[in-house]
Amino acid sequence: MNPELSLFQKIIQGETEIQKRIRKEILPVLADLRLAILLLLIIAVFSISGTVIEQGQSLEYYQSNYPESPALFGFLTWKIIALIGLDHVYRTWWFLSILVLFGSSLTACTFTRQLPTLKAARRWTYYDKPQQFKNIALSAELTKGSLTALEPLLKKRNYLVFQEGNKLYARRGISGRIGPIIVHASMLIILAGSILGSITGFTAQEMIPGGNIFQVKNIIDAGQFSQPQIPKDWGIKVNRFWIDYDPDGRIDQFYSDLSVINQQGEELDRKTIHVNEPLRYKGVTFYQADWGIGALRVRVNKSPVFRLPMAPLDTGGQGRIWGTWIPIKPDFSAGVSVLAKDLKGTVLVYNGKGELVSTVREGMSTEVDGVTLFIDELIGSTGLQIKADPGIPIVYLGFGLLMISVMMSYVSHSQIWALKDGDRLYIGGKTNRANVTFEREIVAILDDLNAQDGNNISLGNLSESPQS
Repeated sequence: MNPELSLFQKIIQGETEIQKRIRKEILPVLADLRLAILLLLIIAVFSISGTVIEQGQSLEYYQSNYPESPALFGFLTWKIIALIGLDHVYRTWWFLSILVLFGSSLTACTFTRQLPTLKAARRWTYYDKPQQFKNIALSAELTKGSLTALEPLLKKRNYLVFQEGNKLYARRGISGRIGPIIVHASMLIILAGSILGSITGFTAQEMIPGGNIFQVKNIIDAGQFSQPQIPKDWGIKVNRFWIDYDPDGRIDQFYSDLSVINQQGEELDRKTIHVNEPLRYKGVTFYQADWGIGALRVRVNKSPVFRLPMAPLDTGGQGRIWGTWIPIKPDFSAGVSVLAKDLKGTVLVYNGKGELVSTVREGMSTEVDGVTLFIDELIGSTGLQIKADPGIPIVYLGFGLLMISVMMSYVSHSQIWALKDGDRLYIGGKTNRANVTFEREIVAILDDLNAQDGNNISLGNLSESPQS
């Protein structure tokens, strides 16, 4: 015997044994409904945790909000969050592994259960013996009647009719068998989109004063393969940021006028965004998420206008306020402080001793510590949340198919057989759901046949008899 051929046969035999083991041992476990439900519950639990626990924050944030003593629920601390990865749960290897396992379970169930069920539904045989009708859930025996009279009654009710000699078969609602398969397929599409978004998407936050140009750099959460999605050859210019207030002085809406510019400074796109109205460009979405006071334009005596950044101050949860220090001497040996709490144009001016001197509006001036201080403009900062998720279109496609397939799954798959044996006509049928409705339909068909031919009807398993 050729030793090389023998080795090849062993390899082929080994592959066959592996395939048999997968089919007999692994596939039944994956296709088990209990496993799918368990995985779905695990996914739901960790998805809820990803909603409740803030994602993508700094370690200091979790140390402050989830201390070791007292631990939330007695066990949830910042160490647990950092160890398990609950601060970026949707991008952890174990969560993605659960999604893949759940997808494998759906796939196994589709091929081992749903597809064979569909094939069985499409395969049918004529009933050629009267005894066969005794085993059907709904059956009747008519002393008169013909298949010729029965066929139009079935077609009128949207049945697909097949006839061969003295035998007839009709079915309706095969989409009810296809629906569960598409349900599984749509869920697999949703999972694929979620995994794609997790490994290739990113989330960033930027706080940019009006008039500034920036590129996305402050990434707070990103997938392993997200670098191609982060814009590198174009940036964003904040042309202007402003806030509209209602008559009571509360914020009604805040807006950002944004331009997309290339490396040569040319404008590629432009849009004014506000909450729920983002800017989208090349798969990256810019949401209006926050606001602040970024800078103050001032003059001291006859100096040129200069721009000073303003920083948020710690108020101990008593509101938001921004401040800056303005030098009033060339050697920076003295200065005054300015505070503002909104963009209405009013600022509070404090002298070098920390005493409130006056309240000044934009375009006005005040005397403080021997100088004239001109307040030209408060410059707002726009807080942008920036996201890229290439999996979103796939997820939307999956949800669309899921809604359609769920409706398809509620369609009843009904089958009717008929046999003309001598002067007898045997009729029987079954359905996978809506049994009462189907039974009434069979009764209505028998009523129509009775009206045409004056039948004496002998009911088999039919629980409700037609009216004479």
